[in-house]
Amino acid sequence: MSGTSLDGVDAALVDFTSPPGRLVASHFVPYSDEVRAEALALNAPGPDELERAAGLANRLAELYAHATAELLARAGARREAVAAIGCHGQTVRHRPERGYTIQLANGALGPRVLGAIDPA
Repeated sequence: MSGTSLDGVDAALVDFTSPPGRLVASHFVPYSDEVRAEALALNAPGPDELERAAGLANRLAELYAHATAELLARAGARREAVAAIGCHGQTVRHRPERGYTIQLANGALGPRVLGAIDPA
């Protein structure tokens, strides 16, 4: 999870085999100053927003995948045991008064990146 604080990625491994669920492990990966600045710059209209947003979504997918791999390694959990990964993306523009909010993520890229990370 990453949100409007722009501080980084919070990852949690949760066992849902019995309600209400049990936190197995958590891991935090801070954003670099560059990623934070890119996300913050998208809070307001500016030049080439679509290109910048797509580029940031790709970088975030890589960060989310690495956070997931690190979380699983720290927990000693096998990737095959994970049933689902959820990610709402990074909020870059929140305008409830206009009826919208925009979060960035590249859901198609994340699994590819995660699959390429050596689990060792």
